[in-house]
Amino acid sequence: MSVPAENREGLQWHPAFYAGIQIELEQETDRLTFENEHQLGTKPKEVDVLIIKKNADQPIEKNIGRIFRKHNLVEYKSPTDYLSIDDFYKVYGYACFYKSDTKTINEIPIEDLTITYVSSHRPRELLKHLRERGYQISQVEAGIYYIEAAADLQQIPMQLIILTELSAADNLWLKSLSNDIRDAGQIQKLSSEYGKYKDQNLYQSVMNVIIRANKEKFKEEKNVCEALRELFQDELSEGESKGERKGKIEGKIEGEELKVISQILHKLEKHLDVETIAEHLEEATERVQKIVELKKQYPEADREALYKILHAPEGH
Repeated sequence: MSVPAENREGLQWHPAFYAGIQIELEQETDRLTFENEHQLGTKPKEVDVLIIKKNADQPIEKNIGRIFRKHNLVEYKSPTDYLSIDDFYKVYGYACFYKSDTKTINEIPIEDLTITYVSSHRPRELLKHLRERGYQISQVEAGIYYIEAAADLQQIPMQLIILTELSAADNLWLKSLSNDIRDAGQIQKLSSEYGKYKDQNLYQSVMNVIIRANKEKFKEEKNVCEALRELFQDELSEGESKGERKGKIEGKIEGEELKVISQILHKLEKHLDVETIAEHLEEATERVQKIVELKKQYPEADREALYKILHAPEGH
């Protein structure tokens, strides 16, 4: 199994993106449900983020969510990855699979689906491919493009979000998910905003990755807030050893997840079924099912190996 580029460089971009998109939509979280790495079916096929509107008829006002309907699939590509032609069709296929993988026929109408492709860089080959096949690519705001085919072909509304082109004024946290921040003003704005929300895990998760990916730039910037210096002192100090550079929040999250995996494996050894394990541990059935299926697929894998597999989905 290949190791994603983001894992080779030690940065967990996808968890940071999951936190970032929740921050961007936090004013409307009472209208939305978020699912990270939503598994499609019983085999390891996942969409990066699934966002479900609690009330399908209530519109989302945030710019990145105005296209949303009831069920919204999101594909994210980190700064070390790119959005390819095949990714476009893969996710469209995932959306169709998600629509059909239900208990009753047409339980999810095709009209209730949308797809959001999020790329750190402009996917030039994909855009060229789509235009050559008659798709209309229209920019609705800075960094946000709607993808529309002929009326007799298009069934699922789609949008492309290019993070580097987003407005820092409107989408600061997603725009800053970069390993090449050059604007000192953007760093100052990040520092100011983080100081307001330093105790919230979502903000800690995103800032951890942003600082680690732009460590030299943050070192150069003298006026970052004290909260940043305290929380990520190991990343901003030249004298820290490599082993101490791991973000405090990332380590905590990993430790908690490893603990849950251990508990699930222990219950599995007692021959308990998925529903019973989920009930005992007060965990989501889908999460337990995913780990149980992976354990069946990789019977020799211990909890650390299963954790690595969970965070190295195919195609990323």
